[in-house]
Order: sequence, then structure tokens, then C-alpha cells
Amino acid sequence: MGDNMKVKVFDCDHEKDLEECVNGFISNKEVVDIKYQVSITACGEEQLYCFSAMIIYIDKG
Repeated sequence: MGDNMKVKVFDCDHEKDLEECVNGFISNKEVVDIKYQVSITACGEEQLYCFSAMIIYIDKG
């Protein structure tokens, strides 16, 4: 009855950084779902990537 659904959003420049953040966060959580997204843009001749994830989880606290 005290369970609350919550979300946590991560945004990283590199996919490995996102992986580390997400894995660290979910290690002791009851995960409902994870939504993942990649966006890309060009800045001059450079390509910029943004890797993001939204974690939906149950807070038992």
C-alpha cells in the first residue's frame, strides 16, 4: 500500500556513461519499465549524440 511509482531520467553524451548510470541506479530498485532514446544533431562538421533513458520504478520506501 505504501508503494509509489516514480521516474528517474538520465541524459549522457556517451552510451557507456548512460549504461553505467542506469545499471547503478536500478541495482536495488523494482523496475517497471525503461524507455531509451538517442538523438543526434550536427554542429558544423561535428555530430553530437545524446543518449537518454527514463526509468519507471516502484519506491518501496
